[in-house]
Amino acid sequence: MNTPIREQRSLKNIIPYVPGKPIEEVMREYGIKDVIKLASNENPLGPSPLAIAAIEKVLSKLNLYPDGKSHHLRQALANHLGVEPEQIIVGNGTDGIIAHICLAYLDEDNEVIVSRSSFPMYDIYTHVMRARLIKTPSKDYGLDLDAMANAISEKTKLVFVCNPNNPTGTIVTKAEVETFMAKVPANVLVVFDEAYYKFVASDEYPESIEYIRQGQNNVMILRTFSKIYGLAGIRLGYGIATPETLAPLYKIKEPFSVNLLAQAAGVGALEDEAFLQTTVEANHNGQLYLYRHFDRLGLRYVESHTNFVLVEIGPHAQAVQKALLEKGVIVRLCTGYDLPKCLRVTVGDEMQNTRFIQSLEETLKELGS
Repeated sequence: MNTPIREQRSLKNIIPYVPGKPIEEVMREYGIKDVIKLASNENPLGPSPLAIAAIEKVLSKLNLYPDGKSHHLRQALANHLGVEPEQIIVGNGTDGIIAHICLAYLDEDNEVIVSRSSFPMYDIYTHVMRARLIKTPSKDYGLDLDAMANAISEKTKLVFVCNPNNPTGTIVTKAEVETFMAKVPANVLVVFDEAYYKFVASDEYPESIEYIRQGQNNVMILRTFSKIYGLAGIRLGYGIATPETLAPLYKIKEPFSVNLLAQAAGVGALEDEAFLQTTVEANHNGQLYLYRHFDRLGLRYVESHTNFVLVEIGPHAQAVQKALLEKGVIVRLCTGYDLPKCLRVTVGDEMQNTRFIQSLEETLKELGS
C-alpha cells in the first residue's frame, strides 16, 4: 500500500494564501486576449528605469553566486534611511522576512497578535511554528491598537502591525502608535509592516524608524521594493531593526536568499527619485478618479493611503468579481481577508481605471446590484 506521508499537524489550521490570478491564466481560462490586472497592487507604470539599467549591468555575472550579505544594497539602504547597514536585513520579498521572523522567534508556547482583516501571511507562518494566533477586532476598517495592546499576555512574542493595512488601506497614527508602544513589554517584538509607506501623504503617519535609531530592540520594520518601485517580479524586501534583534534571523536565513539581479535592482531603484514621484502623483490622480465614480455608483469605499482601494460591493461581491474576470478585468475578492462583501482594486493607469469602472458599471447593471 502506498500510504502518503502525513503533513505536520499545524498545517491543518492553514488556509493557503491565494494570489491574484495571473493575466496569462485568465487569458487561457476565459479565452480573452485583452486582460488587465488590478488585483495585486503592482505598479501600472512598470519597473523603475534605473533598476532596469542596474540589472542590465550585471547580466554577464549570472554564473556567480550573489553576495550572501547583500553588502552594496544594505549600504545603499542605510544611506537612504539614515541608519547603519548592520540595522538592515534584506530578503526574498517581505514575505520571506516574515517567515524568517517566525522561524527565528516562535516556539509552540508563544502567542502572536494580529488584527482581523489584515495580511494573511502573518497567520500562515504563525501556524507553521505551532504558535497560538490571537486575532483582535478591527475598527473602522483599520487596526485597533488598543485591542491589540489589551490582548498581550505573558505568552505574547510577536505583534504584527500592518501600516498602512492590507487590504483596507487605512493607517494607525503617530499618536496611536506612541500610546500603543508605551503599553508593550520590552520582551514583545512589534513588527511594523510598512510595505505601502511611500504612498502615504498624511502628516499623522508615524516615523516608526525612530524607535530603531534610538536603539529600541523590540521593534522591526518591514518594507518592500515591489510597489512604489515596480519590482514585484524581482522579489525584494528589507527589514530594519537593531543588530541584536536581527541576529536570530541571520541564523536561519538561506545563504543566497536575495539574487544578484534583485540586489542590483534595489540599488538602482533607490536612486530613481523621479520615477517614485511620478508613481505617487499618478496613484493620487487614479485614487480620485475611482472615488468619484464609486460615489456616482453609490458604492461605499475606504479612503486609501496605498495604491489600492477597498470597495464594498455587498452580498454579490463574488459574482461581481467573477463577471469582471469574464470581461478581462482582474480584481481581488477579499473573502480571504474576512471581508467577503468587498473587492480590493489596484489603482491602475488612466486606461485601466477607465476600463475597470466601465466594466464594473456594466456588471452591476447586469446583476441588478
